[in-house]
Amino acid sequence: MSFRTALLNVCLGLVVTVAAALPASSATRHVVLLFDERVELPGLSVIESELVRTLNSHSKEPIEVYRESMDLSRFGSDTYRTLLRDFLRAKYADKKIDVVVAVMAPALDFLLSFGDAIFSETPIVFCGVDRAQLGGRALPPHIRGVLVKREFAPTLELALRLHPETERVVVVAGKSDFDTKLLTEARKEFQTYEKRVTFRYLTDLPLEKLLTELSQLPPRTIVLFTSLFRDGAGEPFVPHEAVQRIAAAANAPVYGFVDQYLGRGIVGGSLYSLGAHGTEAAKLVSQVLAGTASSQPALLEVPSNKVMFDWRQLQRWNISDSALPSGSEIRFRDPTAWQQYRWQIIAITAAMLLQTLLITVLIYERRHRRSAEVEARRRMDELAHLNRHATAGELSASIAHELNQPLGAILNNTETAAMLLDSPSPDVTQLKEILADIKRDDQRASKVIDGLRRLLKSKKFKADDVDLNDLVREVSDLLSAQASARKIVLRSILFPEPLRVSGDPVQIQQVILNLIVNAMDAITGAGGVERTITSRTALIDGAAEISIADSGPGISQDRLGRLFEPFFTTKEHGMGMGLSIARTIVEHHQGRIWVENQAGGGADFRVRFPLANHLKSSNISERQTRPAA
Repeated sequence: MSFRTALLNVCLGLVVTVAAALPASSATRHVVLLFDERVELPGLSVIESELVRTLNSHSKEPIEVYRESMDLSRFGSDTYRTLLRDFLRAKYADKKIDVVVAVMAPALDFLLSFGDAIFSETPIVFCGVDRAQLGGRALPPHIRGVLVKREFAPTLELALRLHPETERVVVVAGKSDFDTKLLTEARKEFQTYEKRVTFRYLTDLPLEKLLTELSQLPPRTIVLFTSLFRDGAGEPFVPHEAVQRIAAAANAPVYGFVDQYLGRGIVGGSLYSLGAHGTEAAKLVSQVLAGTASSQPALLEVPSNKVMFDWRQLQRWNISDSALPSGSEIRFRDPTAWQQYRWQIIAITAAMLLQTLLITVLIYERRHRRSAEVEARRRMDELAHLNRHATAGELSASIAHELNQPLGAILNNTETAAMLLDSPSPDVTQLKEILADIKRDDQRASKVIDGLRRLLKSKKFKADDVDLNDLVREVSDLLSAQASARKIVLRSILFPEPLRVSGDPVQIQQVILNLIVNAMDAITGAGGVERTITSRTALIDGAAEISIADSGPGISQDRLGRLFEPFFTTKEHGMGMGLSIARTIVEHHQGRIWVENQAGGGADFRVRFPLANHLKSSNISERQTRPAA
């Protein structure tokens, strides 16, 4: 043998040795679940679900589960059992099964009889079996199980405590082998109560007659339901469906012993949990697969009873939850709004409290602001009034000149009339003409005084519907004398239709007055240019606009943005409040004021007011953005 061949053999031997020493962690384990009935029955379905879930969570190796249903309540003959044995033996002949699980006592009995023929020397784990069902049988060493501790007396004790006036107890059970065995265990536990109440066992009636009987029970009766796979006529039933019909038909409260019946019409009781039982069985199967079961007891009896009640049935039978034993579990209780929407309620309450706080603060701030606004408005009215007086002082010379003309004319006409009256034959026609002249001059003087009085009058802000065209005319008339004295031409180009806005006419007139007076001051020192101030009114973009444009030198860019600031002035003797007051008045009227230099020279001050509400939808047509000159 060559050295190369010897080395290869050594390597192969090492590989085989190492492979044999490693655990077969990736090998799939095979488990058969044998049910005495159809696996889709609610109770068995719960056991199967919990058993498989727990088995997979406790195993490190993949597990393949096979489910076999014997369906003994519908097929229970000896011939059927023999055929089932042969079928299962043939089915699993070529399959290595690691553990067989017998669910319920009939499945265990079947495996005790035929297990060696079907699953030779395969470990068996059982569940759903109590000690009474095992009897005195000695189990082979390869069989282990979790015992159910079925108790019937605790439920009866609870029912009698909740219904102390009870005189009769009706026990409902079926006629299948499982039903009969379960009832036998229950009767043994009920024997100690036979001196307190009368027992009646309904097991021989067809379901329909049973329901009729239960609907006519006398008062002071309670019903106990054990199991019903087959009624007195031999018809098969699913116990979960049967108990639902029984509880609906009975005129007395129905109690049970399995938690799977809760929610199907029973009031409650000391109920053992099939789900918990399946979990414990899966743990034992995991121990067998892991090879650690030999150190554990062969039979485990794990108590899994809980005192549970159906809230809806408590309400139906007027049972107060205060009468229930301490620690009772109540299911199907309608959750209170707090339980169901706790965080939503907390969030909404917090939001409402915050909102209330914010509203309170805002109301306080609003009142404080309104008080401040009223005070500011009052101060502004006073300042505007003082500004009007100051402006009137500046115009006093021209106003005096404007008044002297009609007053002098009146004096001359009066002297002339007196001379005519002294003549021997006064000319009546000439006297009438003189009186007409006196009346006209008087009206002219009255108009000047009335305009000045309105301008100087101090009053609270009062919004009226006013025509901007009229306000521009009145201010132009008032300033006409001063303009003439300064050799300034005042021109008015007014919109052909009334431009009505909502505002205080005196304050709006003051804005127009301030702008025209400022324009007059701006062009007074101008050279040989034409001294002209043009006042225009127009309807632009749905708003009324006033434009005061002069032919002066315009405004330098560094001053253009500061003209409306308080105390900013370009005059030697000005206070710098006229344009600031004008802006305040305009903004108080929800308007806008601005200034821009004209392309041909001179400044153009513009004021825009919203139209009065009743005119916004009127038929005023914007036939032109500005009226033609």
